Amino acid sequence: MQRFLDAAQELIAEKRTTDFTVQEVVDRSKQSLRSFYQHFDGKHELLLALFEDALSKSAAEIRESAGSQSDPLQALRLGVEMLFEQSLSNPGVERPLFSDFALQLLVKHPTQVATAHLPLLTVFTELVQQAEDAGVLPAGKPRRQASLLMQTVMFVAQGNGVPSDSHAAAVTAEEVWQFCLGGLSGVPVRN
Repeated sequence: MQRFLDAAQELIAEKRTTDFTVQEVVDRSKQSLRSFYQHFDGKHELLLALFEDALSKSAAEIRESAGSQSDPLQALRLGVEMLFEQSLSNPGVERPLFSDFALQLLVKHPTQVATAHLPLLTVFTELVQQAEDAGVLPAGKPRRQASLLMQTVMFVAQGNGVPSDSHAAAVTAEEVWQFCLGGLSGVPVRN
């Protein structure tokens, strides 16, 4: 199965799109078409597996980095900033798995998107809960708060493009953190 995932990842990197065929993946992996269909129902399932794997790796990175912080609020902040940076839609950096495929998935299969995001949701729920337990955030519904936090961070990052003829500046990770903190604590944050 890993050979198919690796082959698909290579094709995405080369083509800068998810527009490839199952046969191209099979040829690149040096496996059989029969073997492919023993692991996946089709291209959609392959892309979903890649998407889930990328989100799991992201969650693991955030958990590891945030775990190095002794202050729960700083751990949450680090998690927010890392998620923002990982979610950025950067001009010139093609991330078709997160732009093309994720948008299609969101529209056609919202349940699969929610399932794919569970590792991240678990990490952010833990971080919010730790901050609440430490008394640095008011008690609330940590899982719901984590979900809203993640959606805010990812949406802002993915829509963060600034037209070249604009005088506007792109939103920063610090600004997103300050906005989210104000929403989580219920207290406006002053710089």
